[in-house]
Formats: sequence, C-alpha cells, structure tokens
Amino acid sequence: MTKGRIFSGMQPSGKFHLGNYFGALDNWVKLQKEYECFFSIVDWHALTSSFEDTSRLPEYIHDMALDWLSAGLDPEKNVIFVQSQVKEHAELHLLLSMITPLSWLERVPTYKDKLIQLGSQGKDINTYGFLGYPELMTADIILYKADTVPVGEDQVPHLELTREILRRFNYLYQPIFPEPKPYLSKASLLPGIDGRKMSKSYGNEISFSANPDELRSRVMLMITDPQRVKKSDPGHPEVCTVFSFHKLFNSGEISKVSEDCRNASVGCVQCKKMLAEKMVDMLADVHARRRELENNPGRVREILAYGAERARKVAAATMEEVRAAMHLA
Repeated sequence: MTKGRIFSGMQPSGKFHLGNYFGALDNWVKLQKEYECFFSIVDWHALTSSFEDTSRLPEYIHDMALDWLSAGLDPEKNVIFVQSQVKEHAELHLLLSMITPLSWLERVPTYKDKLIQLGSQGKDINTYGFLGYPELMTADIILYKADTVPVGEDQVPHLELTREILRRFNYLYQPIFPEPKPYLSKASLLPGIDGRKMSKSYGNEISFSANPDELRSRVMLMITDPQRVKKSDPGHPEVCTVFSFHKLFNSGEISKVSEDCRNASVGCVQCKKMLAEKMVDMLADVHARRRELENNPGRVREILAYGAERARKVAAATMEEVRAAMHLA
C-alpha cells in the first residue's frame, strides 16, 4: 500500500520550547510512521519578517535540527533538510508568482493582522517577501507533490490558497500537481510558567533543550491556584498551570492529582516536584539523543546535507515537468 506524502516546515527564528514541541513536533514524530515525510527548516520564510539581522540564522538552523533529531525524527525515514539548500524552491516560487493574482495574496486572513501586529512592534514588513509568503509556502508543498499537509485549523485558509494556485497552474499548463488535503492535528497546548501563552517574548517558556536541573528549576517557578494560600486550603486544578502540565506528562495519574489537589492532601510544592520528575523521565530519551548529537556536530551537518541531496532529486524531477509544461525546457 503506497504511503501518502507529507510536507511541513518550521522557521528557525529562535530557541525551541516545549510549547513548540507539543504544538507540532510531537505530531510529526507520530506521522513519520504512517507517511513519507519531507520536513524542512524553512530559513527563507524566516526572512519574510526578520530580514534586518540574520547573524544568528546559522545557529538557529543548527539548534532546530538538534531539536528535531533529539525529538525522534528519523533521518532515514524522513527527508530532513534546509530550504535554502534546494534552489528549486526559489525557481518554482518565481514561476508561481507570475500567475497568481495580487488580490489572492492580499485577502489572506492573517496578512493585514500581521502587518498591524508586527508594525506595532516597530517592524517594517511592507515587502513583497512578506506579501508573497503564501506563494513560497505553495512552492514548498507542491514541489514534492505532497498530498497531505499537517496544519492547525487557523492555517486551513493558507492551504486553500495553495490549492487555488496549483489549480490555476494545472488549468493553464498541465495537470502536474495533486491537491494537498489538510491533516488537522489537534495540538496539545501548553501555557507558560506564568499561565499565559508560552512565548520567548514573555520569558515564560521552558526550553525544549533544558537539562533535568533546568526543568526542575522552571517547574518550581510555575504559577499555581492563587486562591490556595495555605497547604490546607482546597485547590482548584482547572486554574492551575502545574495541573495543565500534569495532563500531558502525567496523564495516567491525572484523576488522583486532581483529587489530591481538591482535598488538599498534597501541597503545591510537592505537586511541582512530582511533575518535574515526570517531565525528566518522559524527556530522558530526548536528552540522551541531544547530548550524543551535541558531542558530534558534524553528524548534524551530514544529516542535513544528506536530506538536501534527497530533496533535490525529487525537486529537480518536478521542475523538469514544470519547465516542460510552461515551454521553458
């Protein structure tokens, strides 16, 4: 039975945290068992909103590769590569930009919202690169003739634009590209240690690469039920940040954790310590793989080079078809 083909990517824009892991990467690790997967570190996409200072981009790319591999992505089962190492992405992006109406790009739901949001932070992103972001995303996906793209519900409109662009290409020239369908993955959302959305900008994140001592330290800083002043006060786990983490890292004992909190039979400090040890145990394999890779940085470069070579073979074949269809051969 032929496997479906997935393409997905992430921008290397800084340190990876546990919210990123449970938001996407955890699903990727599961999907690699069912699909033929192309996973790309999309460094060109990172430039669409962070083009002023690219000095740390190589560091971010290396760190992201470490995160993916330590999480359990298999470089033999998956094609893992850096976007800019496969120049066919840029060529297909250029050709698609010739046929895509400007109005299609301007109506993308998040376009104006991000202009306002990032503009309020002092970023000038009134550039073609930012407007054409969905065009590059389309090229990324269809270059590998992916039939499935894992997305959250908020990203479905972006994928629909991809489908519209490839339909236009298929109609104008030749039906080369299959229409990718969304794989709606329900992300497990983790709050930051202060209860707000986990974000580097808030300083409330727990780094995915945090060692056991760092994990324990960050857990001890978590906000708990503000109404539980004394250990003898009954707790309300539904408003507690620590309990949100227990749901993911200690799901087998979640009923007991909830009951102990409500009955005040366990204090907040003890509850945090129990959570920290569960997190250390659950992430032990991740930490072990990471240490091994950190001690052999050449191995990471080899994996990315190997992935780029495999990606280029597929991309080159697709572009031969595209050029022939457009009489550019």
